[in-house]
Amino acid sequence: MSRPLTLDTYRLLGRSGLKVSPLCLGTMTFGAPWGADEAAARQIFDAYVDAGGNFVDTADYYAGGRSETFIGDFAAGRRDSLVLATKYSLAAAPGDPNAGGNHRKNMVRAVEASLKRLKTDYIDLFYLHVWDGLTPVDEIMRGLDDLVRAGKVTYVGISDTPAWQVSRMQMLAELRGWSPFVALQIEYNLLERTVERELIPMAAELGLGLLPWSPLAGGLLSGKYGAGAPSDNAGRSKAMVAMGKVDERARQVAAVVNGIAGRTGRSAAEVALAWVLVNPAVTAPIVGARTPEQFSQNLRALEVALAPEDQAELNGLSAIEPGFPYSLFAADHIRHALSAGAKIVQRR
Repeated sequence: MSRPLTLDTYRLLGRSGLKVSPLCLGTMTFGAPWGADEAAARQIFDAYVDAGGNFVDTADYYAGGRSETFIGDFAAGRRDSLVLATKYSLAAAPGDPNAGGNHRKNMVRAVEASLKRLKTDYIDLFYLHVWDGLTPVDEIMRGLDDLVRAGKVTYVGISDTPAWQVSRMQMLAELRGWSPFVALQIEYNLLERTVERELIPMAAELGLGLLPWSPLAGGLLSGKYGAGAPSDNAGRSKAMVAMGKVDERARQVAAVVNGIAGRTGRSAAEVALAWVLVNPAVTAPIVGARTPEQFSQNLRALEVALAPEDQAELNGLSAIEPGFPYSLFAADHIRHALSAGAKIVQRR
């Protein structure tokens, strides 16, 4: 069975010496009309930090900047003990073509605005938020390196970008002596495993700490769906169904998660988070909540040790097709031809 964790059992972030908690506090809900108000957000923040958590994630886009403002207030007096991460890319001003994107102008604007809202002199981890498909990669990497050299940013990361572009940028940074990425944010959960084809192996190979967002699949794995779920036809459930998120596969996986939760006396959210945590490629799932009660439940996932048979059932039911060229690599005749029939043991 997997070993239980605690928030103060820290991990290295990618190929760096930065130590972070095994759950990252996601704050997209802080200040949002549908999320946590300031009082609830402070309760969640304090509960996380008081339990030993040190890794807080936000973005300039969240709640129009209010998320960063809340964190700046909440972190007062304990800033240096925290690892604060934020992101840039998404437009801050409607109608201005340069208010969004990955280019240097938006990067510099975003950093300066985030520093003010976070009430700090430096950002520990600064991400490109979403790939824009327009900005040259050398402009991005040189711009990020300039921010590191200026002392405004300590480490850089990337989120929601094709694996081949991340690989290209990481190699460019290495060749030119620029600051490399140390972190990768991607969606990863029992319902979204296609990232196992390219993005997760790339992160392991290139030294990027993997930080999954939406580990509960937007709430689909929180116990609201699947056989016997209480809110199949209400509120957010209807919206998720309308968007096509709740297909038969999702219902089957959710039902198994609910079943394991019932057998083990855990919540479905704890089980789904525990599945993500047990993956050795994962540094820290990004976990948020709208209420302190939800967040407390999510924290309890650190205590969950999935039984091997439960892990195997979840792995099998949620498995994806490897796709080309990985299905080719796995073919017996190709393996035999590549190794000349010899037995080869790979160690890393």
